[in-house]
Amino acid sequence: MSMYFDIGDETLWNPSSGAGRLFLRQIEVFEAELKLPSGIGQGQYWGDPDTLEVDPAVYAEFVRGLVAWHCRTGHSVILALSEGFVATAVALARRAGIEVEMPEPVPGRVVASSMTCRFPAVHGPSALHTRAREMDRWMAC
Repeated sequence: MSMYFDIGDETLWNPSSGAGRLFLRQIEVFEAELKLPSGIGQGQYWGDPDTLEVDPAVYAEFVRGLVAWHCRTGHSVILALSEGFVATAVALARRAGIEVEMPEPVPGRVVASSMTCRFPAVHGPSALHTRAREMDRWMAC
């Protein structure tokens, strides 16, 4: 079994049911945390919980808020708990044609996380950007 995250007739992501359910539950957590709707809801087959529609305008605002929130925190545990979800959300946004800019790194401020936006600029592209690209390669469509 699998799920479908669609915009109209285009499938952006077709994860296994387990991965899809986990992503949706995390969506709920971050909607509450950010006080923003995600724009992911019931799809074209009403009553089918495995087909979800992505509203690109609403999802764009959600993902941009999510990235800003993630990159502002300096809390290592929060970063560790959120990094995979944020990267997956960014990869899905990019598949939807949504531009997601990564905030400029804060020079010299480093926190203990493998994916932080707060690292010296000399280290190249942000780890979040890199992790989102990795996630995109792993996401079935």
